[in-house]
Amino acid sequence: MSVHFKLRSRLCSIIMPRSTYYQFLFTATLGCFLFVGLVEGIGISSIRDLTLEPGQNETIVIQLSGRLKKAAILLADSSNKEVCSVDNVTIPAGWNSSVRTRVFAVKVGQTDISFNSTSTEFTGLDSVFTKVSVVHSLPLHIVNAVIGWIYFVAWSVSFYPQIFENWRRKSVVGLNFDFLGLNLTGFLAYGFYNVGMFWVKEIQTEYKAQFGLHSVNPVQPNDVFFTIHAVFVTTVTILQCCVYERGGQRMSYIGIGLVVLAWLVAGVGLVLALTKTVTWLTYLNFFSYIKLVITLVKYIPQAIMNCRRKSTEGWSIGNVLLDFTGGTFSLLQMFLIAYNTDDWSTLFGDFTKFGLGALSILFDLFFMLQHYVLFPVSKREKKVEVPAVNANGNTDDKEPLLNSVHT
Repeated sequence: MSVHFKLRSRLCSIIMPRSTYYQFLFTATLGCFLFVGLVEGIGISSIRDLTLEPGQNETIVIQLSGRLKKAAILLADSSNKEVCSVDNVTIPAGWNSSVRTRVFAVKVGQTDISFNSTSTEFTGLDSVFTKVSVVHSLPLHIVNAVIGWIYFVAWSVSFYPQIFENWRRKSVVGLNFDFLGLNLTGFLAYGFYNVGMFWVKEIQTEYKAQFGLHSVNPVQPNDVFFTIHAVFVTTVTILQCCVYERGGQRMSYIGIGLVVLAWLVAGVGLVLALTKTVTWLTYLNFFSYIKLVITLVKYIPQAIMNCRRKSTEGWSIGNVLLDFTGGTFSLLQMFLIAYNTDDWSTLFGDFTKFGLGALSILFDLFFMLQHYVLFPVSKREKKVEVPAVNANGNTDDKEPLLNSVHT
């Protein structure tokens, strides 16, 4: 035992008896816990979102995080009472378990249910809410979820036919480098936006401060996965351009200028954010604008190149078909959701998203027109070799081992 510890123990025993000293420590520790409990108060657990049809009702379970000293009423409020109603909950004194309330769906629409209380023992109620969607058809709601996975898979797989085509031909001739450069820049910008919104707490706080505590983060885990995956496979395609035959192809000065301009905009935004001229959320929106502009122009170089070459060789039609599938199902889902929830603002209110999806589909249709109608592979690019005719009239490429002898 160190001299310092012995001296401290001796001083403590002089000031107060050992038993009293331990009682003091116990009381002080218990007091700290009680003080923290009083400061933190009692919270309630987060509640799952609900999807109902008109006329249906659902029970929701609310878990308390502590024991109430006095009886209290938990007030439930619907932001749109025409869509659904919800019962208040009376909680007796001393209750520390779960309580239940019931939600009644009235008409098609969407609403938020928030909570308040007559008791000051509850804290953090403003951050707990549940979203209720009342739809025309629950089976259609399930179909929409399936459609979402279909276009997610189609878009994710759409990168690989081009990689396979490059590997099969050991050449990237016919694949436009401006498209690749713009595509990588667009996905990087989209990735910065998604990662920032999904993982950076400061940006999430700014988002809720701007759009309300009940606002839902627009970026979901599948968005983050898709972006990271897209950056990876696009990088693999660019690496193929460094390895395989490229026929002297390179990025045009216009393509290079657009890429440089995009990153200059991102750099200026970063300076503005660091100097607190704009918020980090605003800076993150710069990347969404970059992605928007690039999506508008990235297909144009490839379409022009195909017309100039009068060929789609080197540009994978599998990529186009899968992208067309994903875009079509994405727009179909937007229409079905708008119908099922009677909320057409989700379709035409975000006209940018709708317009970009429609534009991508139009480009896919044009590429299919080029591949199957204007410059079909079967008619122009398949070379049929005519075998040479030998002196004996044989069409084989080799002389027969024994000539026929007629007598």
